[in-house]
Amino acid sequence: MTLSLVHCNPATGTVAAITATGGVAVGGYVHHCWRGTGACVTQGLFTNPWYPARIYEALAAGASARQALRAAVSEDSDSGFRQCLVMDSQGRTSVHSGAENVPEVAETCFPSVAAVGNMLQSAEVVRIFAERFLRLSATNSSAAIQRNESPRFPVHHDQHLLTHLIDALDAALSAGGDKRGARSAALRIESFHQAPIDLRIDWSEDVVGALRALVDEFMAENFQAFWRQLPLR
Repeated sequence: MTLSLVHCNPATGTVAAITATGGVAVGGYVHHCWRGTGACVTQGLFTNPWYPARIYEALAAGASARQALRAAVSEDSDSGFRQCLVMDSQGRTSVHSGAENVPEVAETCFPSVAAVGNMLQSAEVVRIFAERFLRLSATNSSAAIQRNESPRFPVHHDQHLLTHLIDALDAALSAGGDKRGARSAALRIESFHQAPIDLRIDWSEDVVGALRALVDEFMAENFQAFWRQLPLR
């Protein structure tokens, strides 16, 4: 009952995710990022909040996205209720969508960028989500969307990642998003050159508008002066 996008940049180790749902407080349950290691989203008819620990353990030990996902799903007797996306540090993706999830259930995966969702207005939502992010971010977006090349990201990519994630979510929600509408949204960015960014809208009639307003507060000079002093490790 959720839609999510994850992005891992193999060249820099930056990892990001953005999620929206029709329920409350999505940021506390669904997406998880680990710079230089990978990311996962655990959603579905019922999310499993214990997947991330198992997935991180596997990725940190050198497992591929497919191997890490298999490790988590194999230990879950109710995996039919889950939808889980894992991306490793090389941008490889693996997705599990259990049979008990509510249609539409869909996924769109490119190297280093992937989107998944369930209880969607249409399967097109996640395609638009991923493709919009690529068009905003990749220097070779047309070739990447046609799957002729892997996406390439400019050196200043991280500077615009925050707004690109929200703009991509806006496009996905405008295409229908969650059948129930979106009432909470969250994003997280982890990199080696700045402190984590973790922004959450736990309940709103306009989650994109609320996220943009929160970004304005985050980018305000007084908060940036604090945030830039945070340790990187």
